[in-house]
Amino acid sequence: MPQIAAEIGKLLLRKKLTLGTVESATGGLISHTITNVPGSSDYYAGSIISYSNEAKIKIVGVKAATLKKYGAVSSQVAEQMASGGRNLLKVDICLSDTGIAGPAGATLDKPVGLFYLGLAGPTGTFSCKHVFEGNRTQNKQAAAQTALKWLKEYLDNLK
Repeated sequence: MPQIAAEIGKLLLRKKLTLGTVESATGGLISHTITNVPGSSDYYAGSIISYSNEAKIKIVGVKAATLKKYGAVSSQVAEQMASGGRNLLKVDICLSDTGIAGPAGATLDKPVGLFYLGLAGPTGTFSCKHVFEGNRTQNKQAAAQTALKWLKEYLDNLK
């Protein structure tokens, strides 16, 4: 992951963009990876770890009605986390995640390893769904790595 984080940093600098993250299930792993790059303070504003629903609502601005209707692990919440973080951190792009790392927490329609990633940027707010098949640590690492790959693709395609 260090290489992709360095590549993201170069792209952000070249495009004169800033980045922030709002993490839930990854617990700061995305932020940790980004800040391991020397000079990341030139483009990285910070992170909010909103693990509880209360933090998602009170800090990030996720709507309680969205949580009630779709649950914390949903595309809608991932998007609201990303857009709320973008506004709160005053950044050009904000990356978010919400998921079920395991081993507990699954339901019939939401298995262990289910993650939704969110991205809010100059071209809109998006989400994507992934299901990882590892243990808790592996699922968190896979989600963080997938989020960074998605961010790099977004930056590569951003005019």
